[in-house]
Amino acid sequence: MADAPLSAHLPALDTVDLRNRTALVTGAASGIGAAIATALAHAGARVHAVDLDAAGLEALTREPGIEPVVADLSDLDGLGALPTDIDILVNNAGIQHVSPIQDFPLEKFDFIIALMLASPFRLIRQSLPHMYARGWGRVINVSSVHGLRASEFKSAYVTAKHGLEGLSKVTALEGAAHGVTSNCVNPAYVRTPLVEKQIHDQAVTHGIPESEVVETVMLSPVAVKRLVEPSEVAALSLFLCGPAAASVTGSSFTMDGGWTAH
Repeated sequence: MADAPLSAHLPALDTVDLRNRTALVTGAASGIGAAIATALAHAGARVHAVDLDAAGLEALTREPGIEPVVADLSDLDGLGALPTDIDILVNNAGIQHVSPIQDFPLEKFDFIIALMLASPFRLIRQSLPHMYARGWGRVINVSSVHGLRASEFKSAYVTAKHGLEGLSKVTALEGAAHGVTSNCVNPAYVRTPLVEKQIHDQAVTHGIPESEVVETVMLSPVAVKRLVEPSEVAALSLFLCGPAAASVTGSSFTMDGGWTAH
């Protein structure tokens, strides 16, 4: 009997079927998190959308398959109350603060590290037993180009994202034998409320008008002179949950318009 053609062994690239999978997405009320939650739900997953913004979650959960979970992710001891029987964990929640190191508020630094590094660790820690038991799991860490490169005046954010990169790789190494993959997605500036909120601080810190921040600061290091769209990050995240990414783990996927090509 002739061997089946190669195409018969290739996974479908146009669809990802996540029926019978449960996901938890943090920072899901807007921007990247909302786009990822929606994409996973459209692929059939039951999605726990976690955020402190109850109004934003209410708007998002008009989409079928998405359940709102209002929670303060910086309350590390409270994370144990979140669902743990999940197959897909998306660590996305984050904030930004722009300030020189000598002026950076200590409480703001500690808050960012708790929200963007300690919280992902705890969520991974409490989610892995279920993933291991099922022999399948996907951890997607929404990092940043700042997980691979540094910029002035973002000490806490850069520190948290660099730490998240390391955590993701350790998760990949430990999870491989259990069918669990762990990867980072690394976009440049994305068209989100988080980016819009830092325009004023960037203008003050750099001594330029707010109207010049996007072009002068945000798009200066990239070759593709536009902001990344949340839907692009969601599409990449969905790919990482699909069969074509079964051997993809411990990686960092740059979606940075050529920033790191320099």
